[in-house]
Amino acid sequence: FFMGMFMVTMFFGGGLVPTYLLIKQLGMVNTMWAIVIPSAASIWNIIVSRTFFQSSIPKELQEAAQIDGCTNMRLFLKIILPLSMPIIAVMALFYGVGNWNSYFSALIYLNDSAKYPLQLVLRQILVLQEMAAQGGGAIDASTAAAMNNKAEIAALVKYAVIIVATIPVIAIYPFLQRYFVQGVMIGSVKG
Repeated sequence: FFMGMFMVTMFFGGGLVPTYLLIKQLGMVNTMWAIVIPSAASIWNIIVSRTFFQSSIPKELQEAAQIDGCTNMRLFLKIILPLSMPIIAVMALFYGVGNWNSYFSALIYLNDSAKYPLQLVLRQILVLQEMAAQGGGAIDASTAAAMNNKAEIAALVKYAVIIVATIPVIAIYPFLQRYFVQGVMIGSVKG
């Protein structure tokens, strides 16, 4: 029943305007929390995690720990959490890459350019470069050379920002790759 209720939210969302009004009424506009809290729980990731816990952690192990006098908190910290490292790594990678690459929520909820994430800065650079490339008209040779020089510098800045934006994900992925492969294979083979 509860999973069905959660799945309804995957198909029917509130929409952009009601979500913005809710964020505004909560006083989170122009704060970091407007970006973090709405994307903190993804129903798809909850379903994947639930499937992992149901298929990978045997109930017999939990029962044996409880018979030996293990409390629920100790069971979670000492047994379930160490066995859950693949799904934790996969979910951390999903959320990290998803939030790192998103710029739309920052575009909607942030007004102060000093608080913009790197992806939104990159988007601004791309938009400004596109606008500069479309501008023009009748100009003399010296103005054309200056504009060409500015365009070359803007292109170099754009490529540098793209590299800076991709390095963290590329640097973290090798450390999480073995967990990622284990976590992705969960639920693929039944038996």
